[in-house]
Amino acid sequence: MATRSWNKVELMGNLTRDPELRYTPNGAAVCTFGVATNRSYMVDGERREEVDFHRLVAWNKLAELCNQLLKKGTRVFISGRLQYREWETQDGQKRREAEIVVDDMIVITPKVGYNNSEEPVEKPIPVKEPVIKAEDTPEPETTSEQPDTTPAPDESISPDEDLPF
Repeated sequence: MATRSWNKVELMGNLTRDPELRYTPNGAAVCTFGVATNRSYMVDGERREEVDFHRLVAWNKLAELCNQLLKKGTRVFISGRLQYREWETQDGQKRREAEIVVDDMIVITPKVGYNNSEEPVEKPIPVKEPVIKAEDTPEPETTSEQPDTTPAPDESISPDEDLPF
């Protein structure tokens, strides 16, 4: 009988460094970056804050997107799984490191040049809209021969009545 397992990590935090994109010998894109999460709590009436740093890795198309969209300080929501990597150093010591393999990523920081205080960092690029002059727009023709086709308001329903929708 098989038992179910669950390995799911969800984080919301800020990037601690710019993403680093590399490619494996097989051509798969791999992007690594760090995210900091913090929590605050009270001890004896004193407010304290704790920060945790997480190593994240994204693969293939998601890796390329992370490299394009993220930079140091960007606020993100990450969903993924916890994975451990083991290796041996040059001097023979065994190392083990935890990392989060990213399955999904949502950028929370606003796109248009805003920082965490919601103040504009730089002026947004103005969008030039076409200018329409009054002489460019034809006026509708009205003659006394055309009947008024505007329907009369239905007086049988008062505005205070409950409508079925």
